[in-house]
Amino acid sequence: MRVLLFLLVINYASIHGQNTLQLVEEKQPTEASIALVSWLEGHWKGTAFGGVTEEIWSPIDGKSMMFIFRHLINGKVNFYEIGHIKEVDSFLVFELRHFDAKLHAWEEKNEVQQFKFIKHEGNRVYFDGFTFEKVSPNEINIYGLIGNKDGSESEVIFNYKKQ
Repeated sequence: MRVLLFLLVINYASIHGQNTLQLVEEKQPTEASIALVSWLEGHWKGTAFGGVTEEIWSPIDGKSMMFIFRHLINGKVNFYEIGHIKEVDSFLVFELRHFDAKLHAWEEKNEVQQFKFIKHEGNRVYFDGFTFEKVSPNEINIYGLIGNKDGSESEVIFNYKKQ
């Protein structure tokens, strides 16, 4: 009986302990303005994947906010991301591309990773597989679903402090 109870508690925690959501295909995206994520603007640093992470988000212009991401291990660039959150026809989308340290793209030439907006709730903005959380004016969390080699997904957290 104790084993069954333990497994139920673990299963409940794994289902409800997640900070990310996934969009149900049949559901229409929620309308939202780019102003909803204006608090991302700035220079942010943290740690993840055994190294230093850094993101720089631009001010809103042209109904978009662009960003650049850099991951360093032992003082050397591991990889980059470039992307944006943009407003298109009253809907938001988060898009990005990955590059190695020599700026060779991971994705195919015309391929872009795209994550549609799901909802805004309190201090969190949810995209399909990513959540942006304003902890304070000087701290944010970004939660993301990352694919594993076995085909499963794991949620990772990027905690950033404003520089």
